[in-house]
Amino acid sequence: MADASAPKKGKIPRYMQVAGELREAILAGRFADGEQFPTETALCRQYDVSRFTVREALKRLQTEGLIARKRGSGTVVQPAAARGGALHQPLSNVGELLQYARDSEVEYTERDEGPLPEAVAEQIGEDTKGVWRRFRGVRRQTPDTQPIAVTDAYFHERLGDAVDELELGAGTLFSQIERIAGVTIGRVTQDIQAITADDRVANFLEIDKGDPVLRIVRCYLDPKGHVYEISVSHHPGDRFAYAMHIDLDS
Repeated sequence: MADASAPKKGKIPRYMQVAGELREAILAGRFADGEQFPTETALCRQYDVSRFTVREALKRLQTEGLIARKRGSGTVVQPAAARGGALHQPLSNVGELLQYARDSEVEYTERDEGPLPEAVAEQIGEDTKGVWRRFRGVRRQTPDTQPIAVTDAYFHERLGDAVDELELGAGTLFSQIERIAGVTIGRVTQDIQAITADDRVANFLEIDKGDPVLRIVRCYLDPKGHVYEISVSHHPGDRFAYAMHIDLDS
């Protein structure tokens, strides 16, 4: 029986639905980097919504770092963040957590459900009680390249039946949950640590046991501070790097 506090389907604001569809189109590569984005007028016609709704959707995508809007020059898709041999993932806003999915692919499989593993719960300074469903995926830039990540994604029972609707081959699960369950990201926390690979991680990443890896534990919290998704990713040290920019107030 679904948790009574689970988000109700059909209650998702229209601007979030539009933002979700545009986000998925961007991440699927339907718009080339730097390509002119459809105008507000065109989007109003396409989605049969008001200009206010379109502007709110675009504002959300801009905040996420997926598009750039400049007066007089329109809207363009921000460039993907893959450079050189190692994949560089920007770390400045929520949208940039999505960006590298555009140049890589992953398909998740469901593993099990139950309490959050003790080893994971110990790393998180939040309430993680309850039942969690776990999915695992190995990410590659192309099918014939070496893995750049192995990720275990955990979803809390308060999300209810929305987890059953995830498209496991679509790549970014947390953006789907936002659209399907109507949950809004209030805060994202990350813990990044350099460790050595154990047997399990080494096997998935096609490296040797003891090789250096980056472990990223990421928590997604709703505006009330409830953790509804957790991901634990391991990246090979020589195939992945984080890049970050900081804008200083003048």
